[in-house]
Amino acid sequence: MSEFRKGGPVLFAAMIGVGCGASPIPFNVLPAVIGPMHAELGWSFLQISLGITVFGIVASLLAPVYGAAADKWGVRPVAIGSLVAFGLSFALFSLVPPTLPAWYGLWALVGIIGIGSTPVTWSRAINMWFVKNRGLALGIMLLGTSLAGIAVPQIAQAAIAGKLIGSGWRGAFPTLALLPLLLATPLALWLFREPSVAERPAGISDAAGNLTGVTVGDALRDYRFWVIWLSVAVVALAYGGVFINMIQIAGLHGLPPARGAVVMSVMALGILAGRVITGLLFDRFWAPAVLVPILLGPALACWLMMGTAPGLTPLLAGAVLLGFAAGAESDLIAFLAGKYFGMAHYGKIYGLLYMPFGLGSAISPAIYGAVRDATGSYDAMMLVAIGLFALGALLPLTLGRYPQFGGVRA
Repeated sequence: MSEFRKGGPVLFAAMIGVGCGASPIPFNVLPAVIGPMHAELGWSFLQISLGITVFGIVASLLAPVYGAAADKWGVRPVAIGSLVAFGLSFALFSLVPPTLPAWYGLWALVGIIGIGSTPVTWSRAINMWFVKNRGLALGIMLLGTSLAGIAVPQIAQAAIAGKLIGSGWRGAFPTLALLPLLLATPLALWLFREPSVAERPAGISDAAGNLTGVTVGDALRDYRFWVIWLSVAVVALAYGGVFINMIQIAGLHGLPPARGAVVMSVMALGILAGRVITGLLFDRFWAPAVLVPILLGPALACWLMMGTAPGLTPLLAGAVLLGFAAGAESDLIAFLAGKYFGMAHYGKIYGLLYMPFGLGSAISPAIYGAVRDATGSYDAMMLVAIGLFALGALLPLTLGRYPQFGGVRA
């Protein structure tokens, strides 16, 4: 418990920072606005979904850059600066003209300046405060995305209904921009920092106080890097689109948008449970073995959500399974990056492993949207997703034991 006594305030600030950053908020607001935008502007579901695709691709390509900046200058200035920039740029969506280039351009801007407000940066500090309880601590940090998943759809629906700032889908963006600007940033300025050399727990530094681990080049030559990369990629490709289109999937089953928002909130609860339970299991058992049953659950979820049969129960069950797996997947990237490659160059290596997560999550909504436009449902893509989830569950079994780092690699 000494790790939590020392690093608890930092962990709390990181949890709120992650929850108010560019990782969960865009992906949780789009399901609420995609329907009203389609009705008002006449854009197809694919055209609207491509906005999050642009954001995800730009952000993913820049993730290693922000990770390297955190390695060089420290997490605090990178994370807080990006958090403020994300809030300001996100509010600009309320002013976007009804043209697709403007829509895509704003998403590109959010990706360029907002990726530093994601776990790419925050997780570096948490990995440096926690070793014995690293899995649990990372899970708690990522609870921020679960809290966002519960709150953001409800806030967005209230804003669209005119109960908060403005009205309609445009009002949702400045309302949600207040979360990073007025909540997360002041808290991070007060509490968030990396530990000093004396405060670091045993296991991440050598006798001289230097962080231990492998170089980026060594990581890229290690087959385990590419196993993790591919596993993350296929799961993100399967998951991103079903999450973004959950309210639309619920609509195909005869449920109104308000019920669809409830399904999304249940999914967020599943993510919350997945964060904590998976983190606890990672600290006690070999992480790849823990993942197998967790990542096979979404295959069943996709089967439950196919078709158009009325009924809320199958959707809720699928949402829980999908959410629990999503909680495990995000925790996995940060946990395995530290375990298999150390902390000396963690930011750059994590950024490279975050790439497939961001790219898959970005491309997936466009694929789901294209399938919906072409066939009238998402069933064909969900059949493919069943196989992708199974592949993502089995690949990490080839990783082998966690390595020991005895010294610093330059």
